[in-house]
Amino acid sequence: MKKVMFVSSKGGHFNELMQFEPLFKDYDVTIVTEAPKNKKKFKEKYKKYKMHFLLRCSNYKIINVLKVFIDCFISLYYFIRFRPKYIVTTGAFAAGPISCIGKIFRCKIIYIETMANINTPTKTGKKLYKIADLFIVQWESMLEVYPNAVYGGWII
Repeated sequence: MKKVMFVSSKGGHFNELMQFEPLFKDYDVTIVTEAPKNKKKFKEKYKKYKMHFLLRCSNYKIINVLKVFIDCFISLYYFIRFRPKYIVTTGAFAAGPISCIGKIFRCKIIYIETMANINTPTKTGKKLYKIADLFIVQWESMLEVYPNAVYGGWII
């Protein structure tokens, strides 16, 4: 069974990621996201999945530089531990380090740009567009921003 790591930040990015839940039964799935405020309740809700957490980095304060640095090591640990063949991500902070690590180890990166942006790129999208093996947009208008992307329509 193919190993797939699904990665996203919390909130809307995670909600978009979980739209792929029907596919989880066909793969050996590991989910990596930012730690929610109530980790115990969250783990209970998704107890049937291998769920792992990164630090919460949802804004651009100076302290987040340290958190991102630590997340790089946490991401490396998760990658080595689970050895996914594919990384599917809907973005934001959690996506960057683990996608770069995956690329170094020749993992296939599938990035799905958020549906929240209709004609402007996200910071994560701009960075991962360069390394993603498959870059999917949810609005046709985003093909002007990312000419090599694939229009996939809405995932929610």
